[in-house]
Amino acid sequence: MDPTEVDSRARDLIDVLGLAEAGRTLVVDYSAGMKKKIGLACALLHAPRLLVLDEPFEAVDPVAAALIRDILHRYVQSGGTVVFSSHVMEVVGKLCTHVAILSDGAIKAVVHAGRSARGT
Repeated sequence: MDPTEVDSRARDLIDVLGLAEAGRTLVVDYSAGMKKKIGLACALLHAPRLLVLDEPFEAVDPVAAALIRDILHRYVQSGGTVVFSSHVMEVVGKLCTHVAILSDGAIKAVVHAGRSARGT
């Protein structure tokens, strides 16, 4: 990507994720929630078509979780795909169109568009 575009996108993501006030803070000093948001900003910087996220809502406050949900929703609406892991089924139920339940390294169930199919 053009460096000017990278700078512009980085500024936009920092603003959208509410990280501007922490601009002079070292990432090592960020809270767990702030680290999640900066990780999301880094993942989105180059406008990938697929995001793979590990527990994106873990250790974030409700306001940050709502912001992340909104950003991911807009990302999907613009044609992107998000794959994420979560132990919180309420979050999964609200956000996902496809769900796979894993246990002991095996898929135990798959849900798509409200229909369930049991795995073995």
